[in-house]
Amino acid sequence: MDKVCVTYKIPEQGQRLLKRYELKVNTQDHFLDKSELIDFAEGASALVTLLSDVIDREVISRLPNLKVVATYAVGFNNIDIVAAKEKGITVTNTPGVLTEATADLTLALILATTRRIVEGDRLVREGRFEGWKPELLLGTSLKDKVLGIIGLGRIGKAVVHRAKAFGMKVVYHNRMPASKKEEKTLDVEYRSLEDLLKLSDVVSVHVPLTRESRHMLSASKLKLMKPTAVLINTARGAVVDEQALINVLQEGKIFAAGLDVFENEPDVPYALRELDNVVLLPHLGSATMEARMEMAIMVARNVTAVLEGKQAPNRIV
Repeated sequence: MDKVCVTYKIPEQGQRLLKRYELKVNTQDHFLDKSELIDFAEGASALVTLLSDVIDREVISRLPNLKVVATYAVGFNNIDIVAAKEKGITVTNTPGVLTEATADLTLALILATTRRIVEGDRLVREGRFEGWKPELLLGTSLKDKVLGIIGLGRIGKAVVHRAKAFGMKVVYHNRMPASKKEEKTLDVEYRSLEDLLKLSDVVSVHVPLTRESRHMLSASKLKLMKPTAVLINTARGAVVDEQALINVLQEGKIFAAGLDVFENEPDVPYALRELDNVVLLPHLGSATMEARMEMAIMVARNVTAVLEGKQAPNRIV
């Protein structure tokens, strides 16, 4: 019987589908380091992983029975795809099901930063609210403001639809521009990355982390943004040069930032945590009951397909 190892407990709906195999689940509230993971997954035919699990060449070489690595995420930058392909190991992810949840959270961060919601909450909780004042925690409205979408994929498009409901104008930058028909349907305009950063009142990042996209928003790029602009990142932390972002926030070069992801998760620099003009979330993009359940089911179906000798629905390699 094939052995399936799950590095961290996933929703029961997914585990139930995997119980036809020899199922081993890490039920401790503890992320496995590399040596622990290798020991835990000894003899595994399938490995269900999180983004925090580093599945590099060493791990792959130490698990000779492995047929599939199914990541419980959309991103797969934690997996050595080349090494997996060399060993004939299938790698899968969970695209699509977290689109709406992540787009919702993006809008939540836009509203939280532009309307200074977290600052207001803190002021009330700390007993500093003295009553309504004409200029208390003034933010900015969204109507007629320009939203710059970096990465017009599933999530980027879902954010466009939500932003339009608030009366925002949308420009975008993508590796490949969309067709004129799609641009017309979405009511968006293509811009170079530099022009988007100069033009936008809100910049929202929706690109995967690759060698090319790492530090895409460098110090020089961040300095192109308006001093009244807001940066939102629900994609991957390392797409933004985190230290450069801290610098522009400290210097008031941009108005605020809303971050769901960080460059070296789970480490978040103290300098970032002490800033009032930043909203920080613990990677909640897909954190709805509906999305996480669907992700668990998708992971299980990917594993089952490979172990039954079929094409995985969400195969990467």
